[in-house]
Amino acid sequence: MRHYLGIDIGTFESKGVLVDAEGRIVASAARPHKMLVPQPGWAEHRPREDWWGDFCFLSQKLIADSGVMPSDIVAVAASAIGPCMLPVDAEGEPLMNGVLYGVDTRAAKEIEELTARIGEDVLLSRCGNALTSQSIGPKILWLKRNRPELYARTAKILTSTTYIVHKLTGRYVIDHYSAANFSPLYDVEKLEWTDELADDIIGLEKLPEAIWTTDIAGTVTEAAAAETGLAVGTPVTTGTIDAGAEALSVGVLDSGDMLLMYGSTIFIIEITPVRVPDARLWYAPWFFPGKHATMSGLATSGTLSHWFREQFANELDPATAVMALALEAEGSPPGANGLVMLPYFSGERTPIHDTEAKGVLFGMNLTHTRGDIYRALFEGIAFGTHHVFETYADVGQPPRAILAAGGGTKNKVWAQATSDVSGRTQIVRQKTVGASYGDAFIAALAIGDVQPDDIRTWNPVDHEITPDENLRELYARRYRVFRELYERNKDLMREL
Repeated sequence: MRHYLGIDIGTFESKGVLVDAEGRIVASAARPHKMLVPQPGWAEHRPREDWWGDFCFLSQKLIADSGVMPSDIVAVAASAIGPCMLPVDAEGEPLMNGVLYGVDTRAAKEIEELTARIGEDVLLSRCGNALTSQSIGPKILWLKRNRPELYARTAKILTSTTYIVHKLTGRYVIDHYSAANFSPLYDVEKLEWTDELADDIIGLEKLPEAIWTTDIAGTVTEAAAAETGLAVGTPVTTGTIDAGAEALSVGVLDSGDMLLMYGSTIFIIEITPVRVPDARLWYAPWFFPGKHATMSGLATSGTLSHWFREQFANELDPATAVMALALEAEGSPPGANGLVMLPYFSGERTPIHDTEAKGVLFGMNLTHTRGDIYRALFEGIAFGTHHVFETYADVGQPPRAILAAGGGTKNKVWAQATSDVSGRTQIVRQKTVGASYGDAFIAALAIGDVQPDDIRTWNPVDHEITPDENLRELYARRYRVFRELYERNKDLMREL
């Protein structure tokens, strides 16, 4: 029996699956952890505990629960939230908490300075991306300026997946898809590191080796086997960022295929026939040579729902709070009785890329209920998602098919509002486990047991979410208010 292990480290939870040669999930497990917010605009994880600790826990649990022999696990792949910035010393030990992806906006000053020095046109041409809170280069420069003693001890700068793969194999590698987020240190045409645009950030020898997602990075060491329960010598792939693995898990393969990932953040990946150089979106080489990915993402989505439950529904039983609040939101009519929310609680990523953007709840009166506010929260996320869809159309790449994934697909208000607001149909496949399932497929792909198209057999279509045409005009009016709220108030947001 051949099995594949896939483990994904998320913002608030890590998930793992063991999958057999037919794509069946023989065991699954999850483990929660915290996102640390030491101060506004910062977001961190503890790499030993939250990244490697979760991986070891899930690996051991999946082996124990399934009864599968470690020797029958023929390949391993990991993914994790990203891009992240983690400095490690010469022994590979973390020097600080991992700085998270675009939700962490601490490097706003460095982004502004580097953009002014290099020029946005040059950045788009060489790196494929404008500098935003998603970019790792400015965060390394922040480290150099604000933690000079740690910077001086830094032997390597890693992202989350790189750290896990290093713990498994002893090798420092990163896939090209993830490396493209290290702007301005990565050249998307040459597919290699560069210091030609900024030679004062860090030496290139301190960055991991860039290879392809499905390349075998190495094999499980004796030390890693002791901690994970895996067999010594098991092949380990390079791995990737969670959203990429999730895209593959639902069959995003061809030009025009778009992932809509409902998670802690909304993340979107569309496979495009050419590289799209537009400052509002992100670009990276896709998992396979010659393929292109155009990406986007909101800063807060599931994270905002998580925050709402903690702050305004803590009297509810944690085990049933999500369901109880969902029923309250369903009890509020489409349009949330006149409420409109800007979900910019951690600034916003695409398409406005404004670290100073603020959350707004607009239209309150004394008749409004918690359910109205909770519905407005999800509708606000849906408006932000529609804004991104419009941006893809603006650059000439409207999606051919939208494949929805993640836990939010089970949230009726959120998923349906997204279709109703945008007027677009979403395809949902049978397995919505997410990135960990994509990781298992990547593991099988890396050792030649499957071909890319086989994911559609592993994970067939379950149902579609179609827009309610009767709500088109209602949501069109609300969307106009949503857009104007930001445009009219962005200067006041900065003043705050």
